[in-house]
Amino acid sequence: MTEPSTDQTAAGSCLCGGVTFEITGPFESFFFCHCSRCRKDTGSAHAANLFSTRATIRWLSGEDLVRTYRLPETRHERSFCGTCGSALPRSQMDGALLVTPAGSLDSQLDARPTAHICCASRADWEARIGDAPRFDGLPG
Repeated sequence: MTEPSTDQTAAGSCLCGGVTFEITGPFESFFFCHCSRCRKDTGSAHAANLFSTRATIRWLSGEDLVRTYRLPETRHERSFCGTCGSALPRSQMDGALLVTPAGSLDSQLDARPTAHICCASRADWEARIGDAPRFDGLPG
């Protein structure tokens, strides 16, 4: 698998600013997951998550605000700020894998998505997204 980014330090935070963190190390893959669970997690067409087996996270503030929900009898889980609900990084597989929501990063991300995954279960309306008008801000 090609590494979308090299060793770097990336800063991130939640929407309310209560949780801040730094991630040091490479992201090895960047997936857009279209499964129904990830759509529920994000309220969107897909989740955009970065994965690393070598990066480390350092919580700068608000680690006590981080909550994790694991869907019973599955490996699916989501970490988020207990105050504002923003998606946050989480360690999985007994700490062997760091999963970072791309939108939680404040630093520029130079990685290109590795792949769209779980496309067979994507939302039926997603195919029509490309036809929607685009605005740089809120529409008129």
